[in-house]
Amino acid sequence: MHANFPPNRIRVVAMLVVVGVVSTVVCQAEVDPTVIEAQRARVEAIRRGSNAAVSIFAGESGGGSGVLLTPDGYAATNFHVVQSSGPAVTCGLADGRLYDAVVVGVDPTGDLALIKLLGRDDFPCAQLADSDDVQVGDFCFAAGNPFLLATDLRPSISAGIVSGVHRYQYPAGTILEYADCLQVDAAINPGNSGGGLFDAHGRLIGVNGRASFEKRGRVNVGAGYAISANQVRNFLGGLRSGRLCDHAALGATVSTSADGRVVVSDIVESSDAWRRGLRYDDEIVSLAGRPVRTVNAFKNVLGTLPAGWQVPLVVRSGGRRREMLVRLEAIHSPATLAKLAGGSEDGGPQPAATPTARELPATVRERYEHRPGFANHHFNRLERDRVAAALAAVRDAQPAGPWVLAGRLASGDEFRIELSDASASIDLPTGTSTVAVGDELDRQPVPPGSGGLLPALVLWRRLVVEGPAAVGRTIFWGTAPRTPATFAAGGSADLVDVLESSVAGVVARFAVAADGRVLAIDLWCQPDADPCEVRLSWEDAAAIGAMPARIDVRRGDVPFAELLVDPVAVGATP
Repeated sequence: MHANFPPNRIRVVAMLVVVGVVSTVVCQAEVDPTVIEAQRARVEAIRRGSNAAVSIFAGESGGGSGVLLTPDGYAATNFHVVQSSGPAVTCGLADGRLYDAVVVGVDPTGDLALIKLLGRDDFPCAQLADSDDVQVGDFCFAAGNPFLLATDLRPSISAGIVSGVHRYQYPAGTILEYADCLQVDAAINPGNSGGGLFDAHGRLIGVNGRASFEKRGRVNVGAGYAISANQVRNFLGGLRSGRLCDHAALGATVSTSADGRVVVSDIVESSDAWRRGLRYDDEIVSLAGRPVRTVNAFKNVLGTLPAGWQVPLVVRSGGRRREMLVRLEAIHSPATLAKLAGGSEDGGPQPAATPTARELPATVRERYEHRPGFANHHFNRLERDRVAAALAAVRDAQPAGPWVLAGRLASGDEFRIELSDASASIDLPTGTSTVAVGDELDRQPVPPGSGGLLPALVLWRRLVVEGPAAVGRTIFWGTAPRTPATFAAGGSADLVDVLESSVAGVVARFAVAADGRVLAIDLWCQPDADPCEVRLSWEDAAAIGAMPARIDVRRGDVPFAELLVDPVAVGATP
């Protein structure tokens, strides 16, 4: 075979082959295995982020991006992406397929929305990270559809570092407030809105939505902002409820004092903060477990919290440190929030360009229900029924007939509670109180001083025995901290489901664990007064069947009673 080649040519070829082999060996030897592994991990992380990325097409209103959060198709995006789309959008994934999607819930102030892609229950989805762990300089990448370029549905990837954390972006003439957000230099352009921001492990650390375009118009300038994953987590329960979600207000404004402290400059005297004792010139030390050293830090914490949550507040007044639990108010009235949601006067995604029900895709039409105060009431019923199924399991373990709980107070005195379909009674050392179940409960806030303990227990029994659908107007309210007083240092909390019932003149909220046990009841007999707060503890529950071991009751700052349930007396014959 080599006869036709000059001898020196053969030697050159041989030498080149040898050099090539040697060079390859040398190159392989010089590459650190950790570098190869890091490259493999980076490619895998971007693959996962790409697969979870959603391209959103909202018809004439344009489109943007989203990111899948669950295998059954729930995806986060920006409110401004779906604001004018009506209840239906079309979504594309990296697999090249298009999917119908329906709007579930919206948060106009925080620029968040939840949609649900239809047609599968095995969507690739992102893992929510703890965004408080993100540090300046961390690698990050964005996956989305800038300028709607992804006509093949494969998302664009832009990489960079985290430039800043805990940034506050003023509404700037709009309602879209970005609090405690992440600043990145990864390219964020129009169309990236609503897409995922991922860390080096492919975990979701934020939802992209805003950029500083002032210097170049609508072109990336290297300063993009993402809603933190922890804020998304805080609002996810409310978004899944199909409601129009609102952000929290303390009922007070703050400013910086001459010596650099963050102090209360104004306060609404009808607010819960005022009732808890917050006053002018009090220094704000921490809110929801996070330290407050600047006005922006205060706004950052408050801006990540939903209206209605109860959170710890630490203040310093007259040199004395005080701790309190404050129930946060809503920024907007329901009517104002409905208008801000971009829809009709009563709320819901109903702009003029919205298709009629007949024009909606069939899969969307059967999953959309318009109702005042909701973006999509259909999903509220789904979530309420999910909680109802857990409550039903508890109901099956309850004693038949009236519920009887007896035991001792912390003082050692005895108590007895009987709850039946028609009436309820409680015997305390101070006297006996009764409630007729069919009457207006707001007129029966007994025992005196409790704010309505007996009505709260009546509704608790009805909720478990009859189910949420039978107890007045009961909705899935969202999620709230399981134990508000024990927020983690970073401001995160263990969240549980909350149902809200409006019935017989009162409003009650029930915190329900995943196993169906009711953990807390807050009952308002008057809307602007302190509720009766009932906390049910289930320690040693296995020994006493399906009843709590202890019931703590307070109203505002005043404890009313601590009821220690005797397991022998639970369910006893009256």
